[in-house]
Amino acid sequence: MVGVAGLPAVVQFVLMLSLPESPRWLFRQNKEEEAKAILAKIYPAEQVAEEIKLLEASVLAEKAELGENGELSNWERVKEAMGNKVFRRGLRAGITVQVAQQFVGINTVMYYSPSIVQFAGFASKQTAMALSLITSGLNAIGSVVSMAFVDRYGRRRLMIISMFGIITCLVVLSAMFYQASTHSPKISQFESTHFGTNSTCPAYLTAPDASSWNCMSCLKSDGCGFCASSGNEYHPGACLSSADSVEGMCKAQRRTWFTEGCPSKFGIFAVLLLGLYIISYSPGMGTAPWIVNSEIYPLRYRGIGGGMAAVSNWVSNLIVSETFLTLTEHLGSSGTFLLFAAFSLAGLIAIFFLVPETKGLPFEDVEKMLEKGYRPSICGGTDPRDRDDDIP
Repeated sequence: MVGVAGLPAVVQFVLMLSLPESPRWLFRQNKEEEAKAILAKIYPAEQVAEEIKLLEASVLAEKAELGENGELSNWERVKEAMGNKVFRRGLRAGITVQVAQQFVGINTVMYYSPSIVQFAGFASKQTAMALSLITSGLNAIGSVVSMAFVDRYGRRRLMIISMFGIITCLVVLSAMFYQASTHSPKISQFESTHFGTNSTCPAYLTAPDASSWNCMSCLKSDGCGFCASSGNEYHPGACLSSADSVEGMCKAQRRTWFTEGCPSKFGIFAVLLLGLYIISYSPGMGTAPWIVNSEIYPLRYRGIGGGMAAVSNWVSNLIVSETFLTLTEHLGSSGTFLLFAAFSLAGLIAIFFLVPETKGLPFEDVEKMLEKGYRPSICGGTDPRDRDDDIP
């Protein structure tokens, strides 16, 4: 499994051998002919001259601003960038979309999708893995679909629409998992002792309210598993010790053994909702945050801003992925998805108020917009494309 993951890396390595250097970097190194040759491969012939002129003017202005002090150290450049009002406002928007991208819970679905599918009631690891591959495939397809819409409808609009879809799917998923847990099969004392007292879950034997136990009660107890009824897995079953030998006895009687989730009639609907969640996420929040971060900063600080925003993305990724299993243990699957829905709502509000639309705007117009401070139209802001002189 680990070896297969290396194949895309090999393909990427081979392709990157033909990756050209940044024209901007080449201009700064006085390699103007190489920069012009690369731009000629990227832009239509009639546009090349204009792009070269703009790039050259930008680099010369940057060099003039640096003056006799020469190149600044990385730390000095960061300090200089943070002292720039336009950069700070762009960074606020860039970090907002990157953190929101992770706190909708997407990578918990990507990393733990087999476990989530098992939470939904699919006991077979093979089935869970196959269904998780489908959700991953939807993510890839959605990323391609975004290419057709991001320049037509805009980055901000796609993210907002995407967030509405994500929140809806997470709330319904939470309801589905709640229904699955409250309607999980009961525990039968007869079924449990059928395998012998030594095989029965110790917590069940000593529980004062054992008659009220169901499958979820059993799985929440350490070291216990649920052996479904032989006639119908939705009927009362046995709560047993999760030892391998006991699992073997359960399966020997052609029963299904559950340790992650319980038998549920809602399971297939939960998987379908996971698919809808991915479809809602991928074309908008999956791709637009990275595009925004390539357009929101002044040219001089684009590398610094993009790097800082990427750090916020991966730190958020770490926090969400490391806490997911702990959250499911304490809040349950239903509570965890509801928590992600709350995070998503907060992200939607932050994107609405802090992130401007950058579609079709030259970098200079984006800078002018951030210079005065962005406000959404509902708060009295103005679309910069609707004005010729003063861009808010």
